Amino acid sequence: MSIYQPERAKKVTTHQLQAMKMRGEKIAMLTAYDYSMAKILDAAGIDVLLVGDSASNVMAGHETTLPITLEHMIYHASGVVRGVERALIVVDIPFGSYQGNSREALTSAIRIMKESGAHAVKMEGGEEIKQSVERVLSAGVPVMGHLGLMPQSIYKFGTYNVRAREDVEAQKLIQDAQVLEQCGCFAIVLEKIPATLAKIVTETVKIPVIGIGAGPHVDGQVLVTHDMLGITKNFAPRFLRRYAELHEIMTAGVQDYIQDIKNKTFPTEKESY
Repeated sequence: MSIYQPERAKKVTTHQLQAMKMRGEKIAMLTAYDYSMAKILDAAGIDVLLVGDSASNVMAGHETTLPITLEHMIYHASGVVRGVERALIVVDIPFGSYQGNSREALTSAIRIMKESGAHAVKMEGGEEIKQSVERVLSAGVPVMGHLGLMPQSIYKFGTYNVRAREDVEAQKLIQDAQVLEQCGCFAIVLEKIPATLAKIVTETVKIPVIGIGAGPHVDGQVLVTHDMLGITKNFAPRFLRRYAELHEIMTAGVQDYIQDIKNKTFPTEKESY
């Protein structure tokens, strides 16, 4: 199997993502929440790292993304920034930090950029958050949009099922994607929508479209790293492909460590001073 070798001299920028779409090169994106993982993913050649509000689930153990705060997001993003040399770093603005208040949206985005050193922010929604998106963009902060299944609105949806199966919702999603593009967003994430609809959106807008559970016809893919590497075990949607089973490897390593201590075989003389 060939190993991907990124151009180490080139930092990934929003401009480069646009160029990748134009030449048909797929964009690879994963989540990161800490320095050590970010360093590994960046060195492996990932294009975009998302400091996702999914940290609420995989790092803090919450059922939804709603409890995570702006301060938490800045903390996680700061660690990621220190571990990255090449990848573009995008940070979710968390629930309650931008909806319905464009001034608060701007304040939240500026805090993320200034206090973490990240490169861009991500916001969920279309027409309903247009004012907030425009205000953040007016300050020179790049914005990635997010449509389809929107975890911050889970109590409104009431389910994590596939979104936009019906014509009315599908048409609104297409219109929202166009609104986000017209506002000036540099990319859009489409989560858990029919592949045919994702293809239409990708061909309709000129900006890159990143999918998660949105089929193969988008400009790139994103997964939660802890899911993709098999660290989490109780989450197995159709769109998730596991590229490793680290839960088993880590468990075996810890058990070997415990056994060596119990058997008095660690540390040895060579491992002592």
